[in-house]
Amino acid sequence: MHDTDGGRQADPATEAFVSHRDLLFTVAYEMLGSAADAEDVLQETWLRWAEVDHARVREPRAYLVRITTRQSLNRLRTLKRRRESYVGNWLPEPLLTAPDVAEDVELAESVSMALMLVLETLSPTERAVFVLREAFGFGYDEIAAAVDKTPAAVRQIAHRARRHVDARRPRETVSPDQSRAVLDSFRRAFETGDLQSLLDVLAPDVVLMGDGGGIKQAVPNPITGAERVVRLFVGGLRKTGVAISSAFTVVNGHPALAISVNGEFDGIMAARVEDGLITGLYYVRNPEKLTRLDAETALTLR
Repeated sequence: MHDTDGGRQADPATEAFVSHRDLLFTVAYEMLGSAADAEDVLQETWLRWAEVDHARVREPRAYLVRITTRQSLNRLRTLKRRRESYVGNWLPEPLLTAPDVAEDVELAESVSMALMLVLETLSPTERAVFVLREAFGFGYDEIAAAVDKTPAAVRQIAHRARRHVDARRPRETVSPDQSRAVLDSFRRAFETGDLQSLLDVLAPDVVLMGDGGGIKQAVPNPITGAERVVRLFVGGLRKTGVAISSAFTVVNGHPALAISVNGEFDGIMAARVEDGLITGLYYVRNPEKLTRLDAETALTLR
């Protein structure tokens, strides 16, 4: 088939896949926390979609999400085993995102570092059900077809997963401007080594996690408590004598800091902000997780 301009027109199956690609990537990324694995899932989704009798597919969007969910579940079960042997803390892969992601409150929350870490504590099926129901608004019947459960079972799983997540997710939604202001206070105190200013911006029970993946040095276990975190930042860094600088960026729909050491990019520092204080700091140094920061990743819930 040719269009009026003489160029070849994509077939309907390809057009359907391309038009929903950003949605499918977002589903896979929210389930896996890894852009590389999400891209692999999309490749597998395309191969299976190409084999389908498309004349019998009434709703391509729902059908494609079903394939993506099943492939993500298969991969998630493998990843669970792989992450058990991961060196140190495992953090989601940060993605450079466009300003419109930050402006979409639901989307920004669903891909935030803080929530994605909570999702890591769910079983694979619970995570799939939660993501499809809470983030993307799919009905119980559609989710049941995607995870091979009955609608009644999916309803129970959704309730259990929501209760688990609600007990651990941030209590309030913080605007990008509020997050940036708090992060800016942290940045200034961090760069100048001002102990009191750091203590003023960190919650007493703040948790710091670092991810070096065994490639770069990072704190091997979460560090809890403002004084312990400040002691690490100020005392540890002063001993090394390195020059640290930072610049604002937006990852996963939220303000974050791109950290440089002695003029060389070192990693991404994301934060969880509640009640005007930082309650979580997530520092990704693993170079294998810092490959999606040169160009914005398109994410969508629709």
